[in-house]
Amino acid sequence: MTSKSPVTSGTHDEVEGKVHEVKGAIKEKIGHATNNPRLQDEGTEEKFNGKVEQKVGQVKKVFGK
Repeated sequence: MTSKSPVTSGTHDEVEGKVHEVKGAIKEKIGHATNNPRLQDEGTEEKFNGKVEQKVGQVKKVFGK
């Protein structure tokens, strides 16, 4: 038998944060390659927000949330 453990809120935030960080990095690179500063800035912002979300998830895990 396999038992599934529920995904904690902290783990969920970490995963979501990583997804946003990767998407942001891709947007940054595409914006740079296509000389599109708006897309590049959007990617930078999304990447930063993803890093913040990952940290929030780590803190939640420490406090058991």
